[in-house]
Amino acid sequence: MGFILGHISIEKLLKAVYVKKYKKHSPFLHNLYRLAELSEIELTDEQSDWLDKITSFNLNARYDDYKREFYLLCTEEFAGDWIEKIKILRSWIKQML
Repeated sequence: MGFILGHISIEKLLKAVYVKKYKKHSPFLHNLYRLAELSEIELTDEQSDWLDKITSFNLNARYDDYKREFYLLCTEEFAGDWIEKIKILRSWIKQML
């Protein structure tokens, strides 16, 4: 699972939590922290940081100015660590559905 797919999967889960809670369409946002906030999900500081960082990965991977810098950052160890964090967040959010 790549970073963009990880972001999309968390985004869709957060939007599902929003829809379940409010029985209406979710906001047209991609900011994971903001989606969690609007869904009134209590976050630890660590979870907040992870959501912010994953959102920034999504932006960095989309814009040419950031692609090279982001590419250099993405070592196998770095990617493995963040993929694990994405899996943890996905499992946690799924429990709310």
